[in-house]
Amino acid sequence: MPQMTMVQAITDALRTSLRDDPRVVVLGEDVGRNGGVFRVTEGLQAEFGADRVLDTPLAENGIVGGAIGMALYGLKPVAEIQFVDFIYPAFDQIVSELAKMRWRSAGQYSCPVVVRAPYGGGIRGGLYHSQSPEAYFCHTTGLQVVIPSTPADAKGLLLSAIQGDDPVIFLEPKRLYRSTKEEVADGAFTVPIGKARTARAGEHVTLIAYGAMVPVSLEAAEQAVARGWNVEVLDLRTLLPLDAEAVLESVRRTGRVVIVHEAPRTCGFGAELSAIVAEQALTSLQAPVLRVTGYDTPFPYTLEHTYLPDARRVFAALEHVMTY
Repeated sequence: MPQMTMVQAITDALRTSLRDDPRVVVLGEDVGRNGGVFRVTEGLQAEFGADRVLDTPLAENGIVGGAIGMALYGLKPVAEIQFVDFIYPAFDQIVSELAKMRWRSAGQYSCPVVVRAPYGGGIRGGLYHSQSPEAYFCHTTGLQVVIPSTPADAKGLLLSAIQGDDPVIFLEPKRLYRSTKEEVADGAFTVPIGKARTARAGEHVTLIAYGAMVPVSLEAAEQAVARGWNVEVLDLRTLLPLDAEAVLESVRRTGRVVIVHEAPRTCGFGAELSAIVAEQALTSLQAPVLRVTGYDTPFPYTLEHTYLPDARRVFAALEHVMTY
């Protein structure tokens, strides 16, 4: 199997979908001739033509609104938002139209739109290019929210999203776009949406993470070995629908849980995870549920390294729950 970065794996998923299904179209700002700001769609317009890989105006509400219309008429649009920070002009289209189409039509229409967007910090992008707004979309019934952390998962989850019949917000951790490589299978394969992955097995603490926080959590888990602590790292992969069964099974077995995400703390997705654990696994806990998150401030530029959770902060939380 070839070695791929996450960018290459996503490109391969798009190319595979365009080849295998004539209904698939890709649209967004500069996705055609320029291949996207991160070059994720590079070469696709040359291969499939401007009718299948469309450059759009700089109007996110138009991109998503156009994709909704395409989907209702039988296409499978994959809309790219250059940075997730720019998705807010399309928020009304997403939460009022895209997410509700199946419900408002009493099941007569589905709306299979995939909205791809790079998210999160780690590339010194500052406050307008580094946000993590996943919780906004997780609060919206009718959407699926997917966040891969490895190249192979990025390809398999994106193929699942494109093949499905429901709208998907597919958030790509740009910090991981080119930081690692791994073997990724050629051709079409899928990773099921709604299933978490055990990135590291353990018995003493459950570390729950997604996206760019998975490698950070794995680093902290390795540091914990020196203290004799065997830490399990659970990569959610999908926030909506959430694999609550995997979360609860792990927490009930370890009795301790630390949740890591780079979004701000207040009303972040970690709060929902904490509530699920408190409601359904309280008697299994041997220590309080801890969250290691970004701060309740706009994303900083010069202090990015302070804002983002790192292995040091995660290890401190592990130490707290292990010595509680």
